[in-house]
Amino acid sequence: MLERFFAAPLDPAQRLQQQIQERLIEAILAGALPFHEPLPATRIMAQRIQVSRNTVTLVYERLAEDGYLKSVNRRGYFIDERFVREQLNIKVDDRAKTLFPSAQEPVDFTRLLHRGFARQQNIVKPGNWRDFPYPFIYGQTAPDKTSLSRWRDCVRIAGTMLHSRDWMPDNIDADDPLLVEQIIRRILPQRGFSAGAENLLITVGAQNALYLVATLLARPNARVDMEDPGYVDARNIFGTHGIEVRPHPVDGDGMRVTPALAGSDLVYVTPGHQSPTNVTMSMERRLSLLSAAEAHDFFILEDDYEHELNFVGPQRAALKSFDQTGRVVHVGSLSKPLFPGLRLGFIAAAPPLIAELRALRRLMYRHTSSLDQRAMAIFLSEGHFDAHIRRQRASLAEKWKTLLGAAARLLPECDVTMTTGGSAIWLTLPKGMKAREVETRAAKIGLLVESGDVHYLRPDPPQNRLRLGYAAIPLERIEPGLKLLAGIVRDLSA
Repeated sequence: MLERFFAAPLDPAQRLQQQIQERLIEAILAGALPFHEPLPATRIMAQRIQVSRNTVTLVYERLAEDGYLKSVNRRGYFIDERFVREQLNIKVDDRAKTLFPSAQEPVDFTRLLHRGFARQQNIVKPGNWRDFPYPFIYGQTAPDKTSLSRWRDCVRIAGTMLHSRDWMPDNIDADDPLLVEQIIRRILPQRGFSAGAENLLITVGAQNALYLVATLLARPNARVDMEDPGYVDARNIFGTHGIEVRPHPVDGDGMRVTPALAGSDLVYVTPGHQSPTNVTMSMERRLSLLSAAEAHDFFILEDDYEHELNFVGPQRAALKSFDQTGRVVHVGSLSKPLFPGLRLGFIAAAPPLIAELRALRRLMYRHTSSLDQRAMAIFLSEGHFDAHIRRQRASLAEKWKTLLGAAARLLPECDVTMTTGGSAIWLTLPKGMKAREVETRAAKIGLLVESGDVHYLRPDPPQNRLRLGYAAIPLERIEPGLKLLAGIVRDLSA
């Protein structure tokens, strides 16, 4: 019986002990091993699965520590029957089953659920994007082995006794003071402004920060104005809270600032690298927006998600750096430029807003993982984050130049929105061409591109926009990928 759980070979790239332990637990819970017989001796088991005897011994000892096995002197390791039965919850009082009525009709979930989050229009990306030879996908990054190694070191250090005393307890609504200090010392100065601990809140990524701000400001008849095209998830977050969302057009200088902003409660912008066009808001527009906020009495929500990725000229100061009255709520991401799956971000805002956001966050999840916060604090303090950004900026700048140059040569019939950096380009296909059709054809030949119509709020969005992300695709595949795209464009133009 045990053989079938070890029929598949062990993966040498993963820890052998963990793999063996997982398979033995699966076999124990499946009833493949009798309670009254000992497990195979360590020497025999090691021979069966072709590993060292010490490895099997360590696995047996760990399973005994965890309660699955018990050691019997001179007889070996036996399954702890009582523990396993508790795990499986085998003893069920049959009388309890009669207390529950039998199902007569299926549940009408449509009637019981008052909100339809799943029906919102979202960006859809294939989960198997790594299988595409040419993944022009946005929001993913190429693996950085140096940063990954250093992150593992920081997690290990954070797990030592010295640091564990700080992250093991429930910190109620508090953030890691070391991470807050590192953000104040290393992140904010590069964005052109300073702040104290009372101005900062750590979040589960930048998107969570947007949700917190939307929840705080939501009220009957509230209104948010945002860029069009704009960040789809932000639009859906505002809509989820019943907030009216009004679109404002974007050009090469960012969102247009017009008298139409009068009456808004909050204006959401991505001035550093506009989502999705990647243009940078001009200084004139930034100052005009701040003046409009004073004149019309609204807040500005600044999502500075790719601040570090500027390839032309010096880094631009954040909109928050020009804020004199506390109207700007600045949102930043710590994980997007590093490991998108890490989910760490922050909000920098006036103390009264932070106090309310902290109380709101406590109701939602109290605080983000204290272990992740401490590991990030160590990662920042040792200069690893700055080193990662330098490597990433150099790599992406080369890809950016390659992509723009190849697009100009291979796709002369298309217009590329010029940017100063970021991790994607915004492409306009020939008039009348459907980006959705291009996307579908491209996927069939291993080319992953993203149609841009979903980013528009207006009822008649243009259908010929594509976003090409270049952070995840290898440099040497950019030009071959664009050649495939050019072939599709020519076929559809014929």
